[in-house]
Formats: sequence, structure tokens, C-alpha cells
Amino acid sequence: MTTPSVPPPGCPAHGSGQRIPLHTPEFAADPHAYYRYMHQLGPTAPVTIAPGVDATLVTDYNAALELLQDPTTFRKDSRRWRALNEGHISPDSPVLPLLAYRPNCMFTDGAEHQRLRQAITDSFTRISNNRLSKIVQQAALFLINQFSARGSADLLNDYAKQLPLYVFNELFGCPAEIGDRVLFGISGMFDGVNAEQASQVLVQAVGELVALKRNQPGEDITSYLMQHPAQLTNEELVHTLVLLLGAGGEPEGNLLGNGFYTMLTNEHYARNGQFDKALDETLWRNPPMSNYAPHYPVADTDVAGDKVHTGELVLVSFGAANTALADRGADTRGHLAWSAGPHSCPSKEPAWLIAATGLEALFNALPDVELAVPADSLVWRPGPFNRALASLPVRFGAVAPRPAVQPQRSAAPQPGHVQQPVTPGPATSQPATGKVGRSGWSGFMKWLTG
Repeated sequence: MTTPSVPPPGCPAHGSGQRIPLHTPEFAADPHAYYRYMHQLGPTAPVTIAPGVDATLVTDYNAALELLQDPTTFRKDSRRWRALNEGHISPDSPVLPLLAYRPNCMFTDGAEHQRLRQAITDSFTRISNNRLSKIVQQAALFLINQFSARGSADLLNDYAKQLPLYVFNELFGCPAEIGDRVLFGISGMFDGVNAEQASQVLVQAVGELVALKRNQPGEDITSYLMQHPAQLTNEELVHTLVLLLGAGGEPEGNLLGNGFYTMLTNEHYARNGQFDKALDETLWRNPPMSNYAPHYPVADTDVAGDKVHTGELVLVSFGAANTALADRGADTRGHLAWSAGPHSCPSKEPAWLIAATGLEALFNALPDVELAVPADSLVWRPGPFNRALASLPVRFGAVAPRPAVQPQRSAAPQPGHVQQPVTPGPATSQPATGKVGRSGWSGFMKWLTG
């Protein structure tokens, strides 16, 4: 494939020397064309991720790997972000909820990071693959039953985006009323629609979950985190749960949606039931978080020779780094979709299992599923971080809904008298309001328990 010598048509940077915008529909429609252009600029590229928010994007695989493995020079604590500290970032910027500091392992360094991360990895270890697989299969059956008799569905919004949220709410022992607001908050944060309000709704709901589990612990990750020797504070618990539920929601849903895209546009994967290979291809070519991993240099330094300054926002383009390596046929080294170094994804094994099980469950239930529109007519959602479809319309032979199988569920306390919500800090100092549907998680729980 010939590398273009100019920015892709429609790019505002075309011929102007301006920063390359990652938040436009043009970028979402063909990010790989932009990545090929960026590779000509060197190991990094100047970008904007939202109006008024600039960053340096690392696009070279080796440079990205070196940065991710150098926590001494490049830190994760976004309180080092110079542009934010100097007031150049609007408080209502749509990207701020995913970049602003929270007391969890994503935004901490050194021993504090290790303490918070260990609590996560140890808590997930207590969830067996067998238990997780059963939860995924139950949620998959519930969702498939909602549309199987129609003979058509939007596989992204009817299934891929919802499945991991239901699974994670079950894993975290989240009651129906709290779960509905968790779903609302996560969706709003990643869509960038009323992101500040959505973040407040999410933090408030998670605070109520923490209060509930303090009184009524169960066999769930929320309770395991509370019991961990790391002794997380209430504030750390809330924001660790925000991190886990957020990462287990939108990015996991996009992994599943992009996995379906790979399966449905590459016939041999579906024909041979190669779900693992399809997910590998997805993580190489369309990783769900394509541009993220925010870092901040502790001093003026360089990334593979390109200068970066103290407190500058530096992002890693997993999409650009992966595809450059894959295009060269160098598939012997691992993709960076799970990141790398001390901040690599602490729960990639359960994330993989959820996606693989979700793919298999759908194709087992609807083996003749196919795209209902040409692949090149599908729309990819704008956004600087995600690689995400807007919809994935499919058709299939109509199938009658299957009855629920009474699951062997762990004891999860039902909401009774709940303490006042934990208030972790300024993010929830003003109660968030908003209409939140009660049909999602609560509908699943009603179906699950008969």
C-alpha cells in the first residue's frame, strides 16, 4: 500500500501545517489513512483531541513501547498536565472526564500505583473463568432473546455494547437501580454527550454501591476490593470502581462490536468459528481504545528524537503503532491494544474471555447472521480515543426466544436500607440529576431470577 505524502482529503491539516484533529467524522471514517500520513512525520504527530485540547501522539511501535516502559520519565498523574493547570482546558471539555485525575491505579505512579493495581488483580483472581463464562452466557441469552424473533438487529447497540455492562454489573454485585445509573453514566462519558453530568451520575451511583457493600458484602469484586490488604479508602474504592466499570463497559463493548465487524467482513473467520483469531485481528487492526494512555513528561525530553516538554499531554496511538507493524508483516511481536509496561491492562484475561464468549454465543444462537448493509456504508463514531461503530445492522433467520435457565448465582444482597452515598470529592459535591431508564439492568435481573 502506498503511503500518502499529504494529509487525507478533508483533513484540516491538509497543506496548512496545523495539528491533526482526531475528533472529526473524517478521522473516524478512515483513521488508517491518517496514521499512514502521521508515520511520515516521524515517531510522533501533533494532534488535537477536542476543541482547544492539544496533544502529542506517539505513532511508532518502538517509541510507544519505550515510553510505556519508562515510568520514571513519563508519569500518569494528570495533575502534572500543564495546559490544565494553566487554565487552557475548558472545565466542560468532553475529554476531561477521561483525562482528569482520579485516585485509582490509572492516574497514579510508583508504590501508590502498585498498591491500587494489586487490589484489582487479586480481586479479579477470585472470579473463576467458569463463573465468568456462565455470567456472560446468561447475559448473552437474555439479550439475544430480545431480538432473535425479529430476524434483524443492530448488533452493536442491541448486544455488543450492553453485554459487558450487564456482566460487570453482575460481577460487582450491583443492584438493579444502581446498575441502571451506572450504564447511563458510562455511556455519556464515552460519547462525550453531557460528559460532566454523566460522570457525576456514575460516581454518585458507584458511591451508593460502596455504601451498600460496606453494610452487606457479597461474593463480588466490590466486596473483594474492600477486603483487600491494600485497604483502599472510600474515595479510592469509588474511583477504582469507576475505572473498572468504565473500562469494562465502553472499550469492552467496542472490542466485541469490532470483533463482530471482523467476523462479518472476513468470511473465513465466521465459517470456521475462529473467534480467537478474529479477536486477535481486531486488536491489531481496530483496537477499541485506539489513542489513549495519557502520560506527562517530568522534564523536557524526547520521544525517539522528537522533543516533548514538561507537563505536556502525550498520548499513545495503539492503532497507528499496531497497524504499522502489521502492515510490515512483523506479527511476531505483540500488539499494544492492552498497552504495555506497569500500566498495561490489569484485567485483560477476563476482558478477552467476555469478548470471545459473547462472539461465540451469538454465532451459536444465530449461525446465519450476516451484515444487512454493505460494509463500506457502516459509520464509525467520531471521537479521539475510541475505535467504535455507530451501529452494526444484521439479518438472520428468525429464532424463537429461548427460556432462561435458572443460574447458580452468588449471593448478592438486595438493596435494603442504604447509607448515605459516599462522597469521594468535588466530582460529587453537587448531586447529579437526569432521567435514567429503569429497563436495562433491572430488566435483565427480572428475567434472570424468573
